[in-house]
Amino acid sequence: MAHPWFLENAWLIPAIPAVSFLVILAVGKRMGARGAWIGVGAVGVSWLLSVGNVVQWIQRVSDADDEGAGEGHVEALRAFGRSLARPFAESGGEHAKAYVEPVTRSFSWFTNGGVDLHVGIQVDGLAVMMMFVVATISLLVHYYSTEYMKGDRRFTHYFAVLSLFTASMLLLVVADNTLQMLVGWELVGVCSFILIGHWWEEKPNSDAAVKAFLTTRTGDIGLLCGVIMTYFVAAKGTGDGTFNILKVNEAAQTLGQDGTAKSLLFWCAAGLLLGIIGKSGQFPLHTWLPDAMAGPTPVSALIHAATMVVAGVYLGARLYPVFFQGFHIAGGGVNLMAAVGGITVIIGAALAFVQRDIKKVLAYSTISQLGYMVMGLGVGAWSAAIFHLFTHAFFKANLFLGAGSVSHSGAHHGFDMVSDMGGLKKYMPRTFLTFVIGAAALSGFPLLAGFFSKDEILATAGHNDYVFFMWLGFIGGGMTAAYMTRCIYLTFFGEYRGGHAHDDHGVASGAADHDHGVASGAADHDDHGPRESNNTILLPLYVLSFMSVVGGLIFAPLLFDVSGWSFFEKFPEWVEPGGPGTFFVDFAGGGLHPEFSWSDPLYATLLAALGFGLSYLFFWRHAFGQDATQRRPVLRKGKTFLENKYYLDHLYTDLVVGSVKGPIAAAAYWVNQHVIDAVLRGTGVIVKRVGQFTYDWIDQRGVDSVPDGLAVGTGSFGGLLTRTFQTGRVQWYALLAFLGTAGFALALLLVS
Repeated sequence: MAHPWFLENAWLIPAIPAVSFLVILAVGKRMGARGAWIGVGAVGVSWLLSVGNVVQWIQRVSDADDEGAGEGHVEALRAFGRSLARPFAESGGEHAKAYVEPVTRSFSWFTNGGVDLHVGIQVDGLAVMMMFVVATISLLVHYYSTEYMKGDRRFTHYFAVLSLFTASMLLLVVADNTLQMLVGWELVGVCSFILIGHWWEEKPNSDAAVKAFLTTRTGDIGLLCGVIMTYFVAAKGTGDGTFNILKVNEAAQTLGQDGTAKSLLFWCAAGLLLGIIGKSGQFPLHTWLPDAMAGPTPVSALIHAATMVVAGVYLGARLYPVFFQGFHIAGGGVNLMAAVGGITVIIGAALAFVQRDIKKVLAYSTISQLGYMVMGLGVGAWSAAIFHLFTHAFFKANLFLGAGSVSHSGAHHGFDMVSDMGGLKKYMPRTFLTFVIGAAALSGFPLLAGFFSKDEILATAGHNDYVFFMWLGFIGGGMTAAYMTRCIYLTFFGEYRGGHAHDDHGVASGAADHDHGVASGAADHDDHGPRESNNTILLPLYVLSFMSVVGGLIFAPLLFDVSGWSFFEKFPEWVEPGGPGTFFVDFAGGGLHPEFSWSDPLYATLLAALGFGLSYLFFWRHAFGQDATQRRPVLRKGKTFLENKYYLDHLYTDLVVGSVKGPIAAAAYWVNQHVIDAVLRGTGVIVKRVGQFTYDWIDQRGVDSVPDGLAVGTGSFGGLLTRTFQTGRVQWYALLAFLGTAGFALALLLVS
């Protein structure tokens, strides 16, 4: 096997944009607009290195398939394999392949309490795939931003933080231990806080940044507990506490065979799942994600496609044995992870129907699609969930950047589809075409990327006895097609409703973010009407549209024989640690792939077509009447319920935060003033009186009276002796001397 230089030096991929962050801060302002190209160049180098990693990993997989399975700690775990594979139905062996040993490098960071903590990298199929996705989307976003953010008031600052954002996510991806992963996780959160609040002068933007930061921190409490507990899982399973991911997974797999350890694994999984719920916008902590649209649109694309929100899904995939054993995923039916994901699929899709802001439609769509990924992990569809992460990155970035194109080059510079858009198809045909491709891929239309990734999740769910969640996914797919059809109609069809410029990003909708030119004195957009974007904006859309079309083929079923090497069905081979009957099934239980069946894609296509058809009839043909929700009380109440976002914001803002700031704060103040202060004042009075008593009675009349009495007694006795023996008469003194001498002599006689 050739020396894997790219794999062994994968640490350079996060290191280069991290250095770029420092360089841009140091010299970026002096370079003006050219400073942005430091970030573009750095991420470009990271992208080239990630491509090198992809090539060398594919070669490594190919060599392993030829040579057989790896050795080392893997062999010790094979004994656990058959017990995990049995709960799933038998599957064909055509996917089986050898286990491929990950490339790891580490060095000691510090030692504390006898525990040696390391910093290192773990490069395997999952990490290689994620590095490619993050680097690709980030490079396109950096390039897109050179035009979109031109003239921004904090142009240099934006590109510096964007580089750090990319570096943080890449650090999380290559980490070989949970502590290092936690560092990347928190850096991603800090960078998202800064970028969401990029235009912090407007209060809605700063509020959105704070909301995102605090909501995700809520989930991070569970993550911290989970990371701590996994250390003890490793100690219980292997005899030695560690944060190393491979060893934690090994220990979880070992403990999974011990019924007495199931409770510990469950609470570990529950803590880690809370972190996923916060970071990946799962119900009920999803409320921060739509508000995050207050940031610049390229940031929204990066957050929703390749960083931040997918960090939670990556965590679930990386520590999957903990979830698999803790939630007993092999058992079918219902488990906590599948339930959270399934609920999120539906509630996110439902909320997308009532949004006026195009970016918020896409934000709720992201919530729903992340639900698919988490649900996929919960039903044992490890590979399918990760593949949906892969495909979703391209078509969701395509849609967000398309929304930015509409705003950037239109006359309105806003994101309100109802008031500012309409009829843009004839003005922006290229943007329209790329947006439709992204929407179709998102909706799961046949042969596009989202079709294959969603179908694999739902097919595996049914295969693994999670039939309810399979149908939940089918329904979610139909809803996706319906709300994206609405989005396309309001944006690109009908009459143009903009007609005027209003540069009020964040003030009204919290997402119309294109006033940076005005704020910086560089307003270079006229108000002569909508027009197509320039090539700097369009080129990333072309690339992402291409990936939205062909990206799904690497997991597409091979329906006909192809002589020699085939591109089809390669994703499991390249990304999974193994296949059916090999270590991956033994280890994670998610490697089984059901045989291809025409029924699953047929159901998905029919429901997507139904969603499109109903939406088409409603908007284009006005078949149901445009005031249907006003005429029918049930529909009107349902719409109000959705417009208020299930009243969760009221719960969090008015009840939780409002009570903390209001009644609870007032009660705490009253307790402070009337209880705590009263106790302190009363304690002071008591202490003062005790002190006075101690001084008067114990010190003055007790302690001081002893030496005073001794002094008086000594003086009196001395005066008596003086008066008795010091008379001044010589005869008396002679008598005393004689008596003393006689007494001394008598004593000597008695002693002798």
